[in-house]
Amino acid sequence: MKTPKVKQQDDGRVLAKMNVEGMPWYSPAPAGSPQDAKTQDPPGLRETLSIIFGSLGAALLVAAAFGGAGFLVLLFCRYVWLA
Repeated sequence: MKTPKVKQQDDGRVLAKMNVEGMPWYSPAPAGSPQDAKTQDPPGLRETLSIIFGSLGAALLVAAAFGGAGFLVLLFCRYVWLA
């Protein structure tokens, strides 16, 4: 049994800006348009520290997983394989 096709509708959101300087289709945005102004403010100190500590925590978690796996391999070699 086939599933019915769902019609896609454009909701007007922009996922990726394709109006890039240097491309043949580039057209500068008119003054006062939403593309003219910055859409996001640069992150503050609290957001920057949150990003730094979050990525550091993720990196330490991955390093701990690899370290634990290496330790288990050493234990296996010492007590099972080379016993």
